[in-house]
Amino acid sequence: MKPPLELVIFDCDGVLVDSERIANEVFARALREVCGLEFTLEQMFDTFVGHSKDQCLAKIEALLGAPPPVELERRYRDEINAALAAAVVPVDGIETVLQTLDLPYCIASSGSHDKMRLTLGKTGLLDYFAGNLFSTSEVARGKPHPDIYLHAAERMGGVDPACCLVVEDTPLGITGARAAGMHAFGYAELMPAHKLEAAGAHRVFDHMPDLPTLIAGTFD
Repeated sequence: MKPPLELVIFDCDGVLVDSERIANEVFARALREVCGLEFTLEQMFDTFVGHSKDQCLAKIEALLGAPPPVELERRYRDEINAALAAAVVPVDGIETVLQTLDLPYCIASSGSHDKMRLTLGKTGLLDYFAGNLFSTSEVARGKPHPDIYLHAAERMGGVDPACCLVVEDTPLGITGARAAGMHAFGYAELMPAHKLEAAGAHRVFDHMPDLPTLIAGTFD
């Protein structure tokens, strides 16, 4: 018998707020100007999307063979935040989804609490989560490890992982959700669907308003 669905865990960037293009355009410019590294937007998505800031900086260090200039971390933080504060919008249809869901839900993000409060506040989504914001900064390991999803389920009342659904837009997130023993839906508005499927997504969709129907069709 299929376990009942008791909790929906959303990623933040790219699932709730349309921030990935903005952030990665700014980051690519900083990498070019500070480190002399050239990345197309597609390469940025393949290399960095879904990773925490510290994971991104570690990747840059590996590419450079030395720690990146201190200026890069400052620009990563300040310029991305400024760009998001000016231009971030909610993912199309997500507010209707949140109003429709009759299940508890929360966020499990690689972003910091400050970044989540900034983007969710700017887009008018912050109040929907009533403090149920969880960041990989709270756990030992970031995505693709399962730590953040298990942490979120525990903090949301000790929900059995088998009764959780994770909505993610990156292979890293899908891999982490599956490692946690949770169902995983891949949102493919920006990420190629085949990459989410290869990571193990149970369902892949590209139109956020479809989510409640997909949930009902999968768990009812």
